[in-house]
Amino acid sequence: MYPDEIKKELASIISMVKVKIEIEKGFGIDTVTFTNTKVSDAIHQISPNSFTEIKSTETPVVAKSIGIQAFMNTKETKIKLLEELRHEMLVCHKCPLSKTRTNLVFGVGNSMADLMFIGEAPGRDEDLQGEPFVGRAGQLLTKIIEAIDMKRSDVYIANVLKCRPPGNRNPLPEEIIICIPYLIKQIEIIQPKVLCALGAFAAQALLNTKAPVGTLRGRFHDYKGVPMMVTFHPAYLLRNPNDKAKVWDDMKKVRDFLKNEFT
Repeated sequence: MYPDEIKKELASIISMVKVKIEIEKGFGIDTVTFTNTKVSDAIHQISPNSFTEIKSTETPVVAKSIGIQAFMNTKETKIKLLEELRHEMLVCHKCPLSKTRTNLVFGVGNSMADLMFIGEAPGRDEDLQGEPFVGRAGQLLTKIIEAIDMKRSDVYIANVLKCRPPGNRNPLPEEIIICIPYLIKQIEIIQPKVLCALGAFAAQALLNTKAPVGTLRGRFHDYKGVPMMVTFHPAYLLRNPNDKAKVWDDMKKVRDFLKNEFT
């Protein structure tokens, strides 16, 4: 096999390995097995000296090309996994909420998001449109996102519950227990750099605590290795506008954390 052919083959292998590791790492799989004979054949045809030769001739353009391809492959895989999870939830009848909902409110946003917001449950507008945070509280959340120099399309938004509780009542403990595994799968697929829990139900469910938001907010907590900021729910802010300053303080911490990640 000639050096140019080896380089091309290695680029394909590296891309494949990166995608598989990134996705399976999120599901707690630490051993990656390939059954593709293409990978095995390519490895057997590469001599030890070939790696040295490729390293010395590789250019930044080649490395960038590999990175872009790996990014696109990862994004496509995440979109596919999220769609599979959504279809799984469409046929979920584990609790009575599946019978009273108008639409499943799965989640929306960028599958490659660095920031993921998590609320408690869909309201009337969300139930009608099948999308989280589209009512008055959703409009306020959009303004909060824009205030930290991001767009709604940059982030991912989901709720603990995917179906609206009748009359917008609070989620029941048994409903959270049944539904939260779906949220956990969403987090594992998206792999955000930061989580932001909006309100008591999201924060308490993910952190397994009964502490109130007022006690939890203002600092990062650890959720399975992911920093998580807790802040007030936008619906709460509509009733208590004086606490908007506290949410702004929380979101500045999120903004600064993300900026430091990329500098």
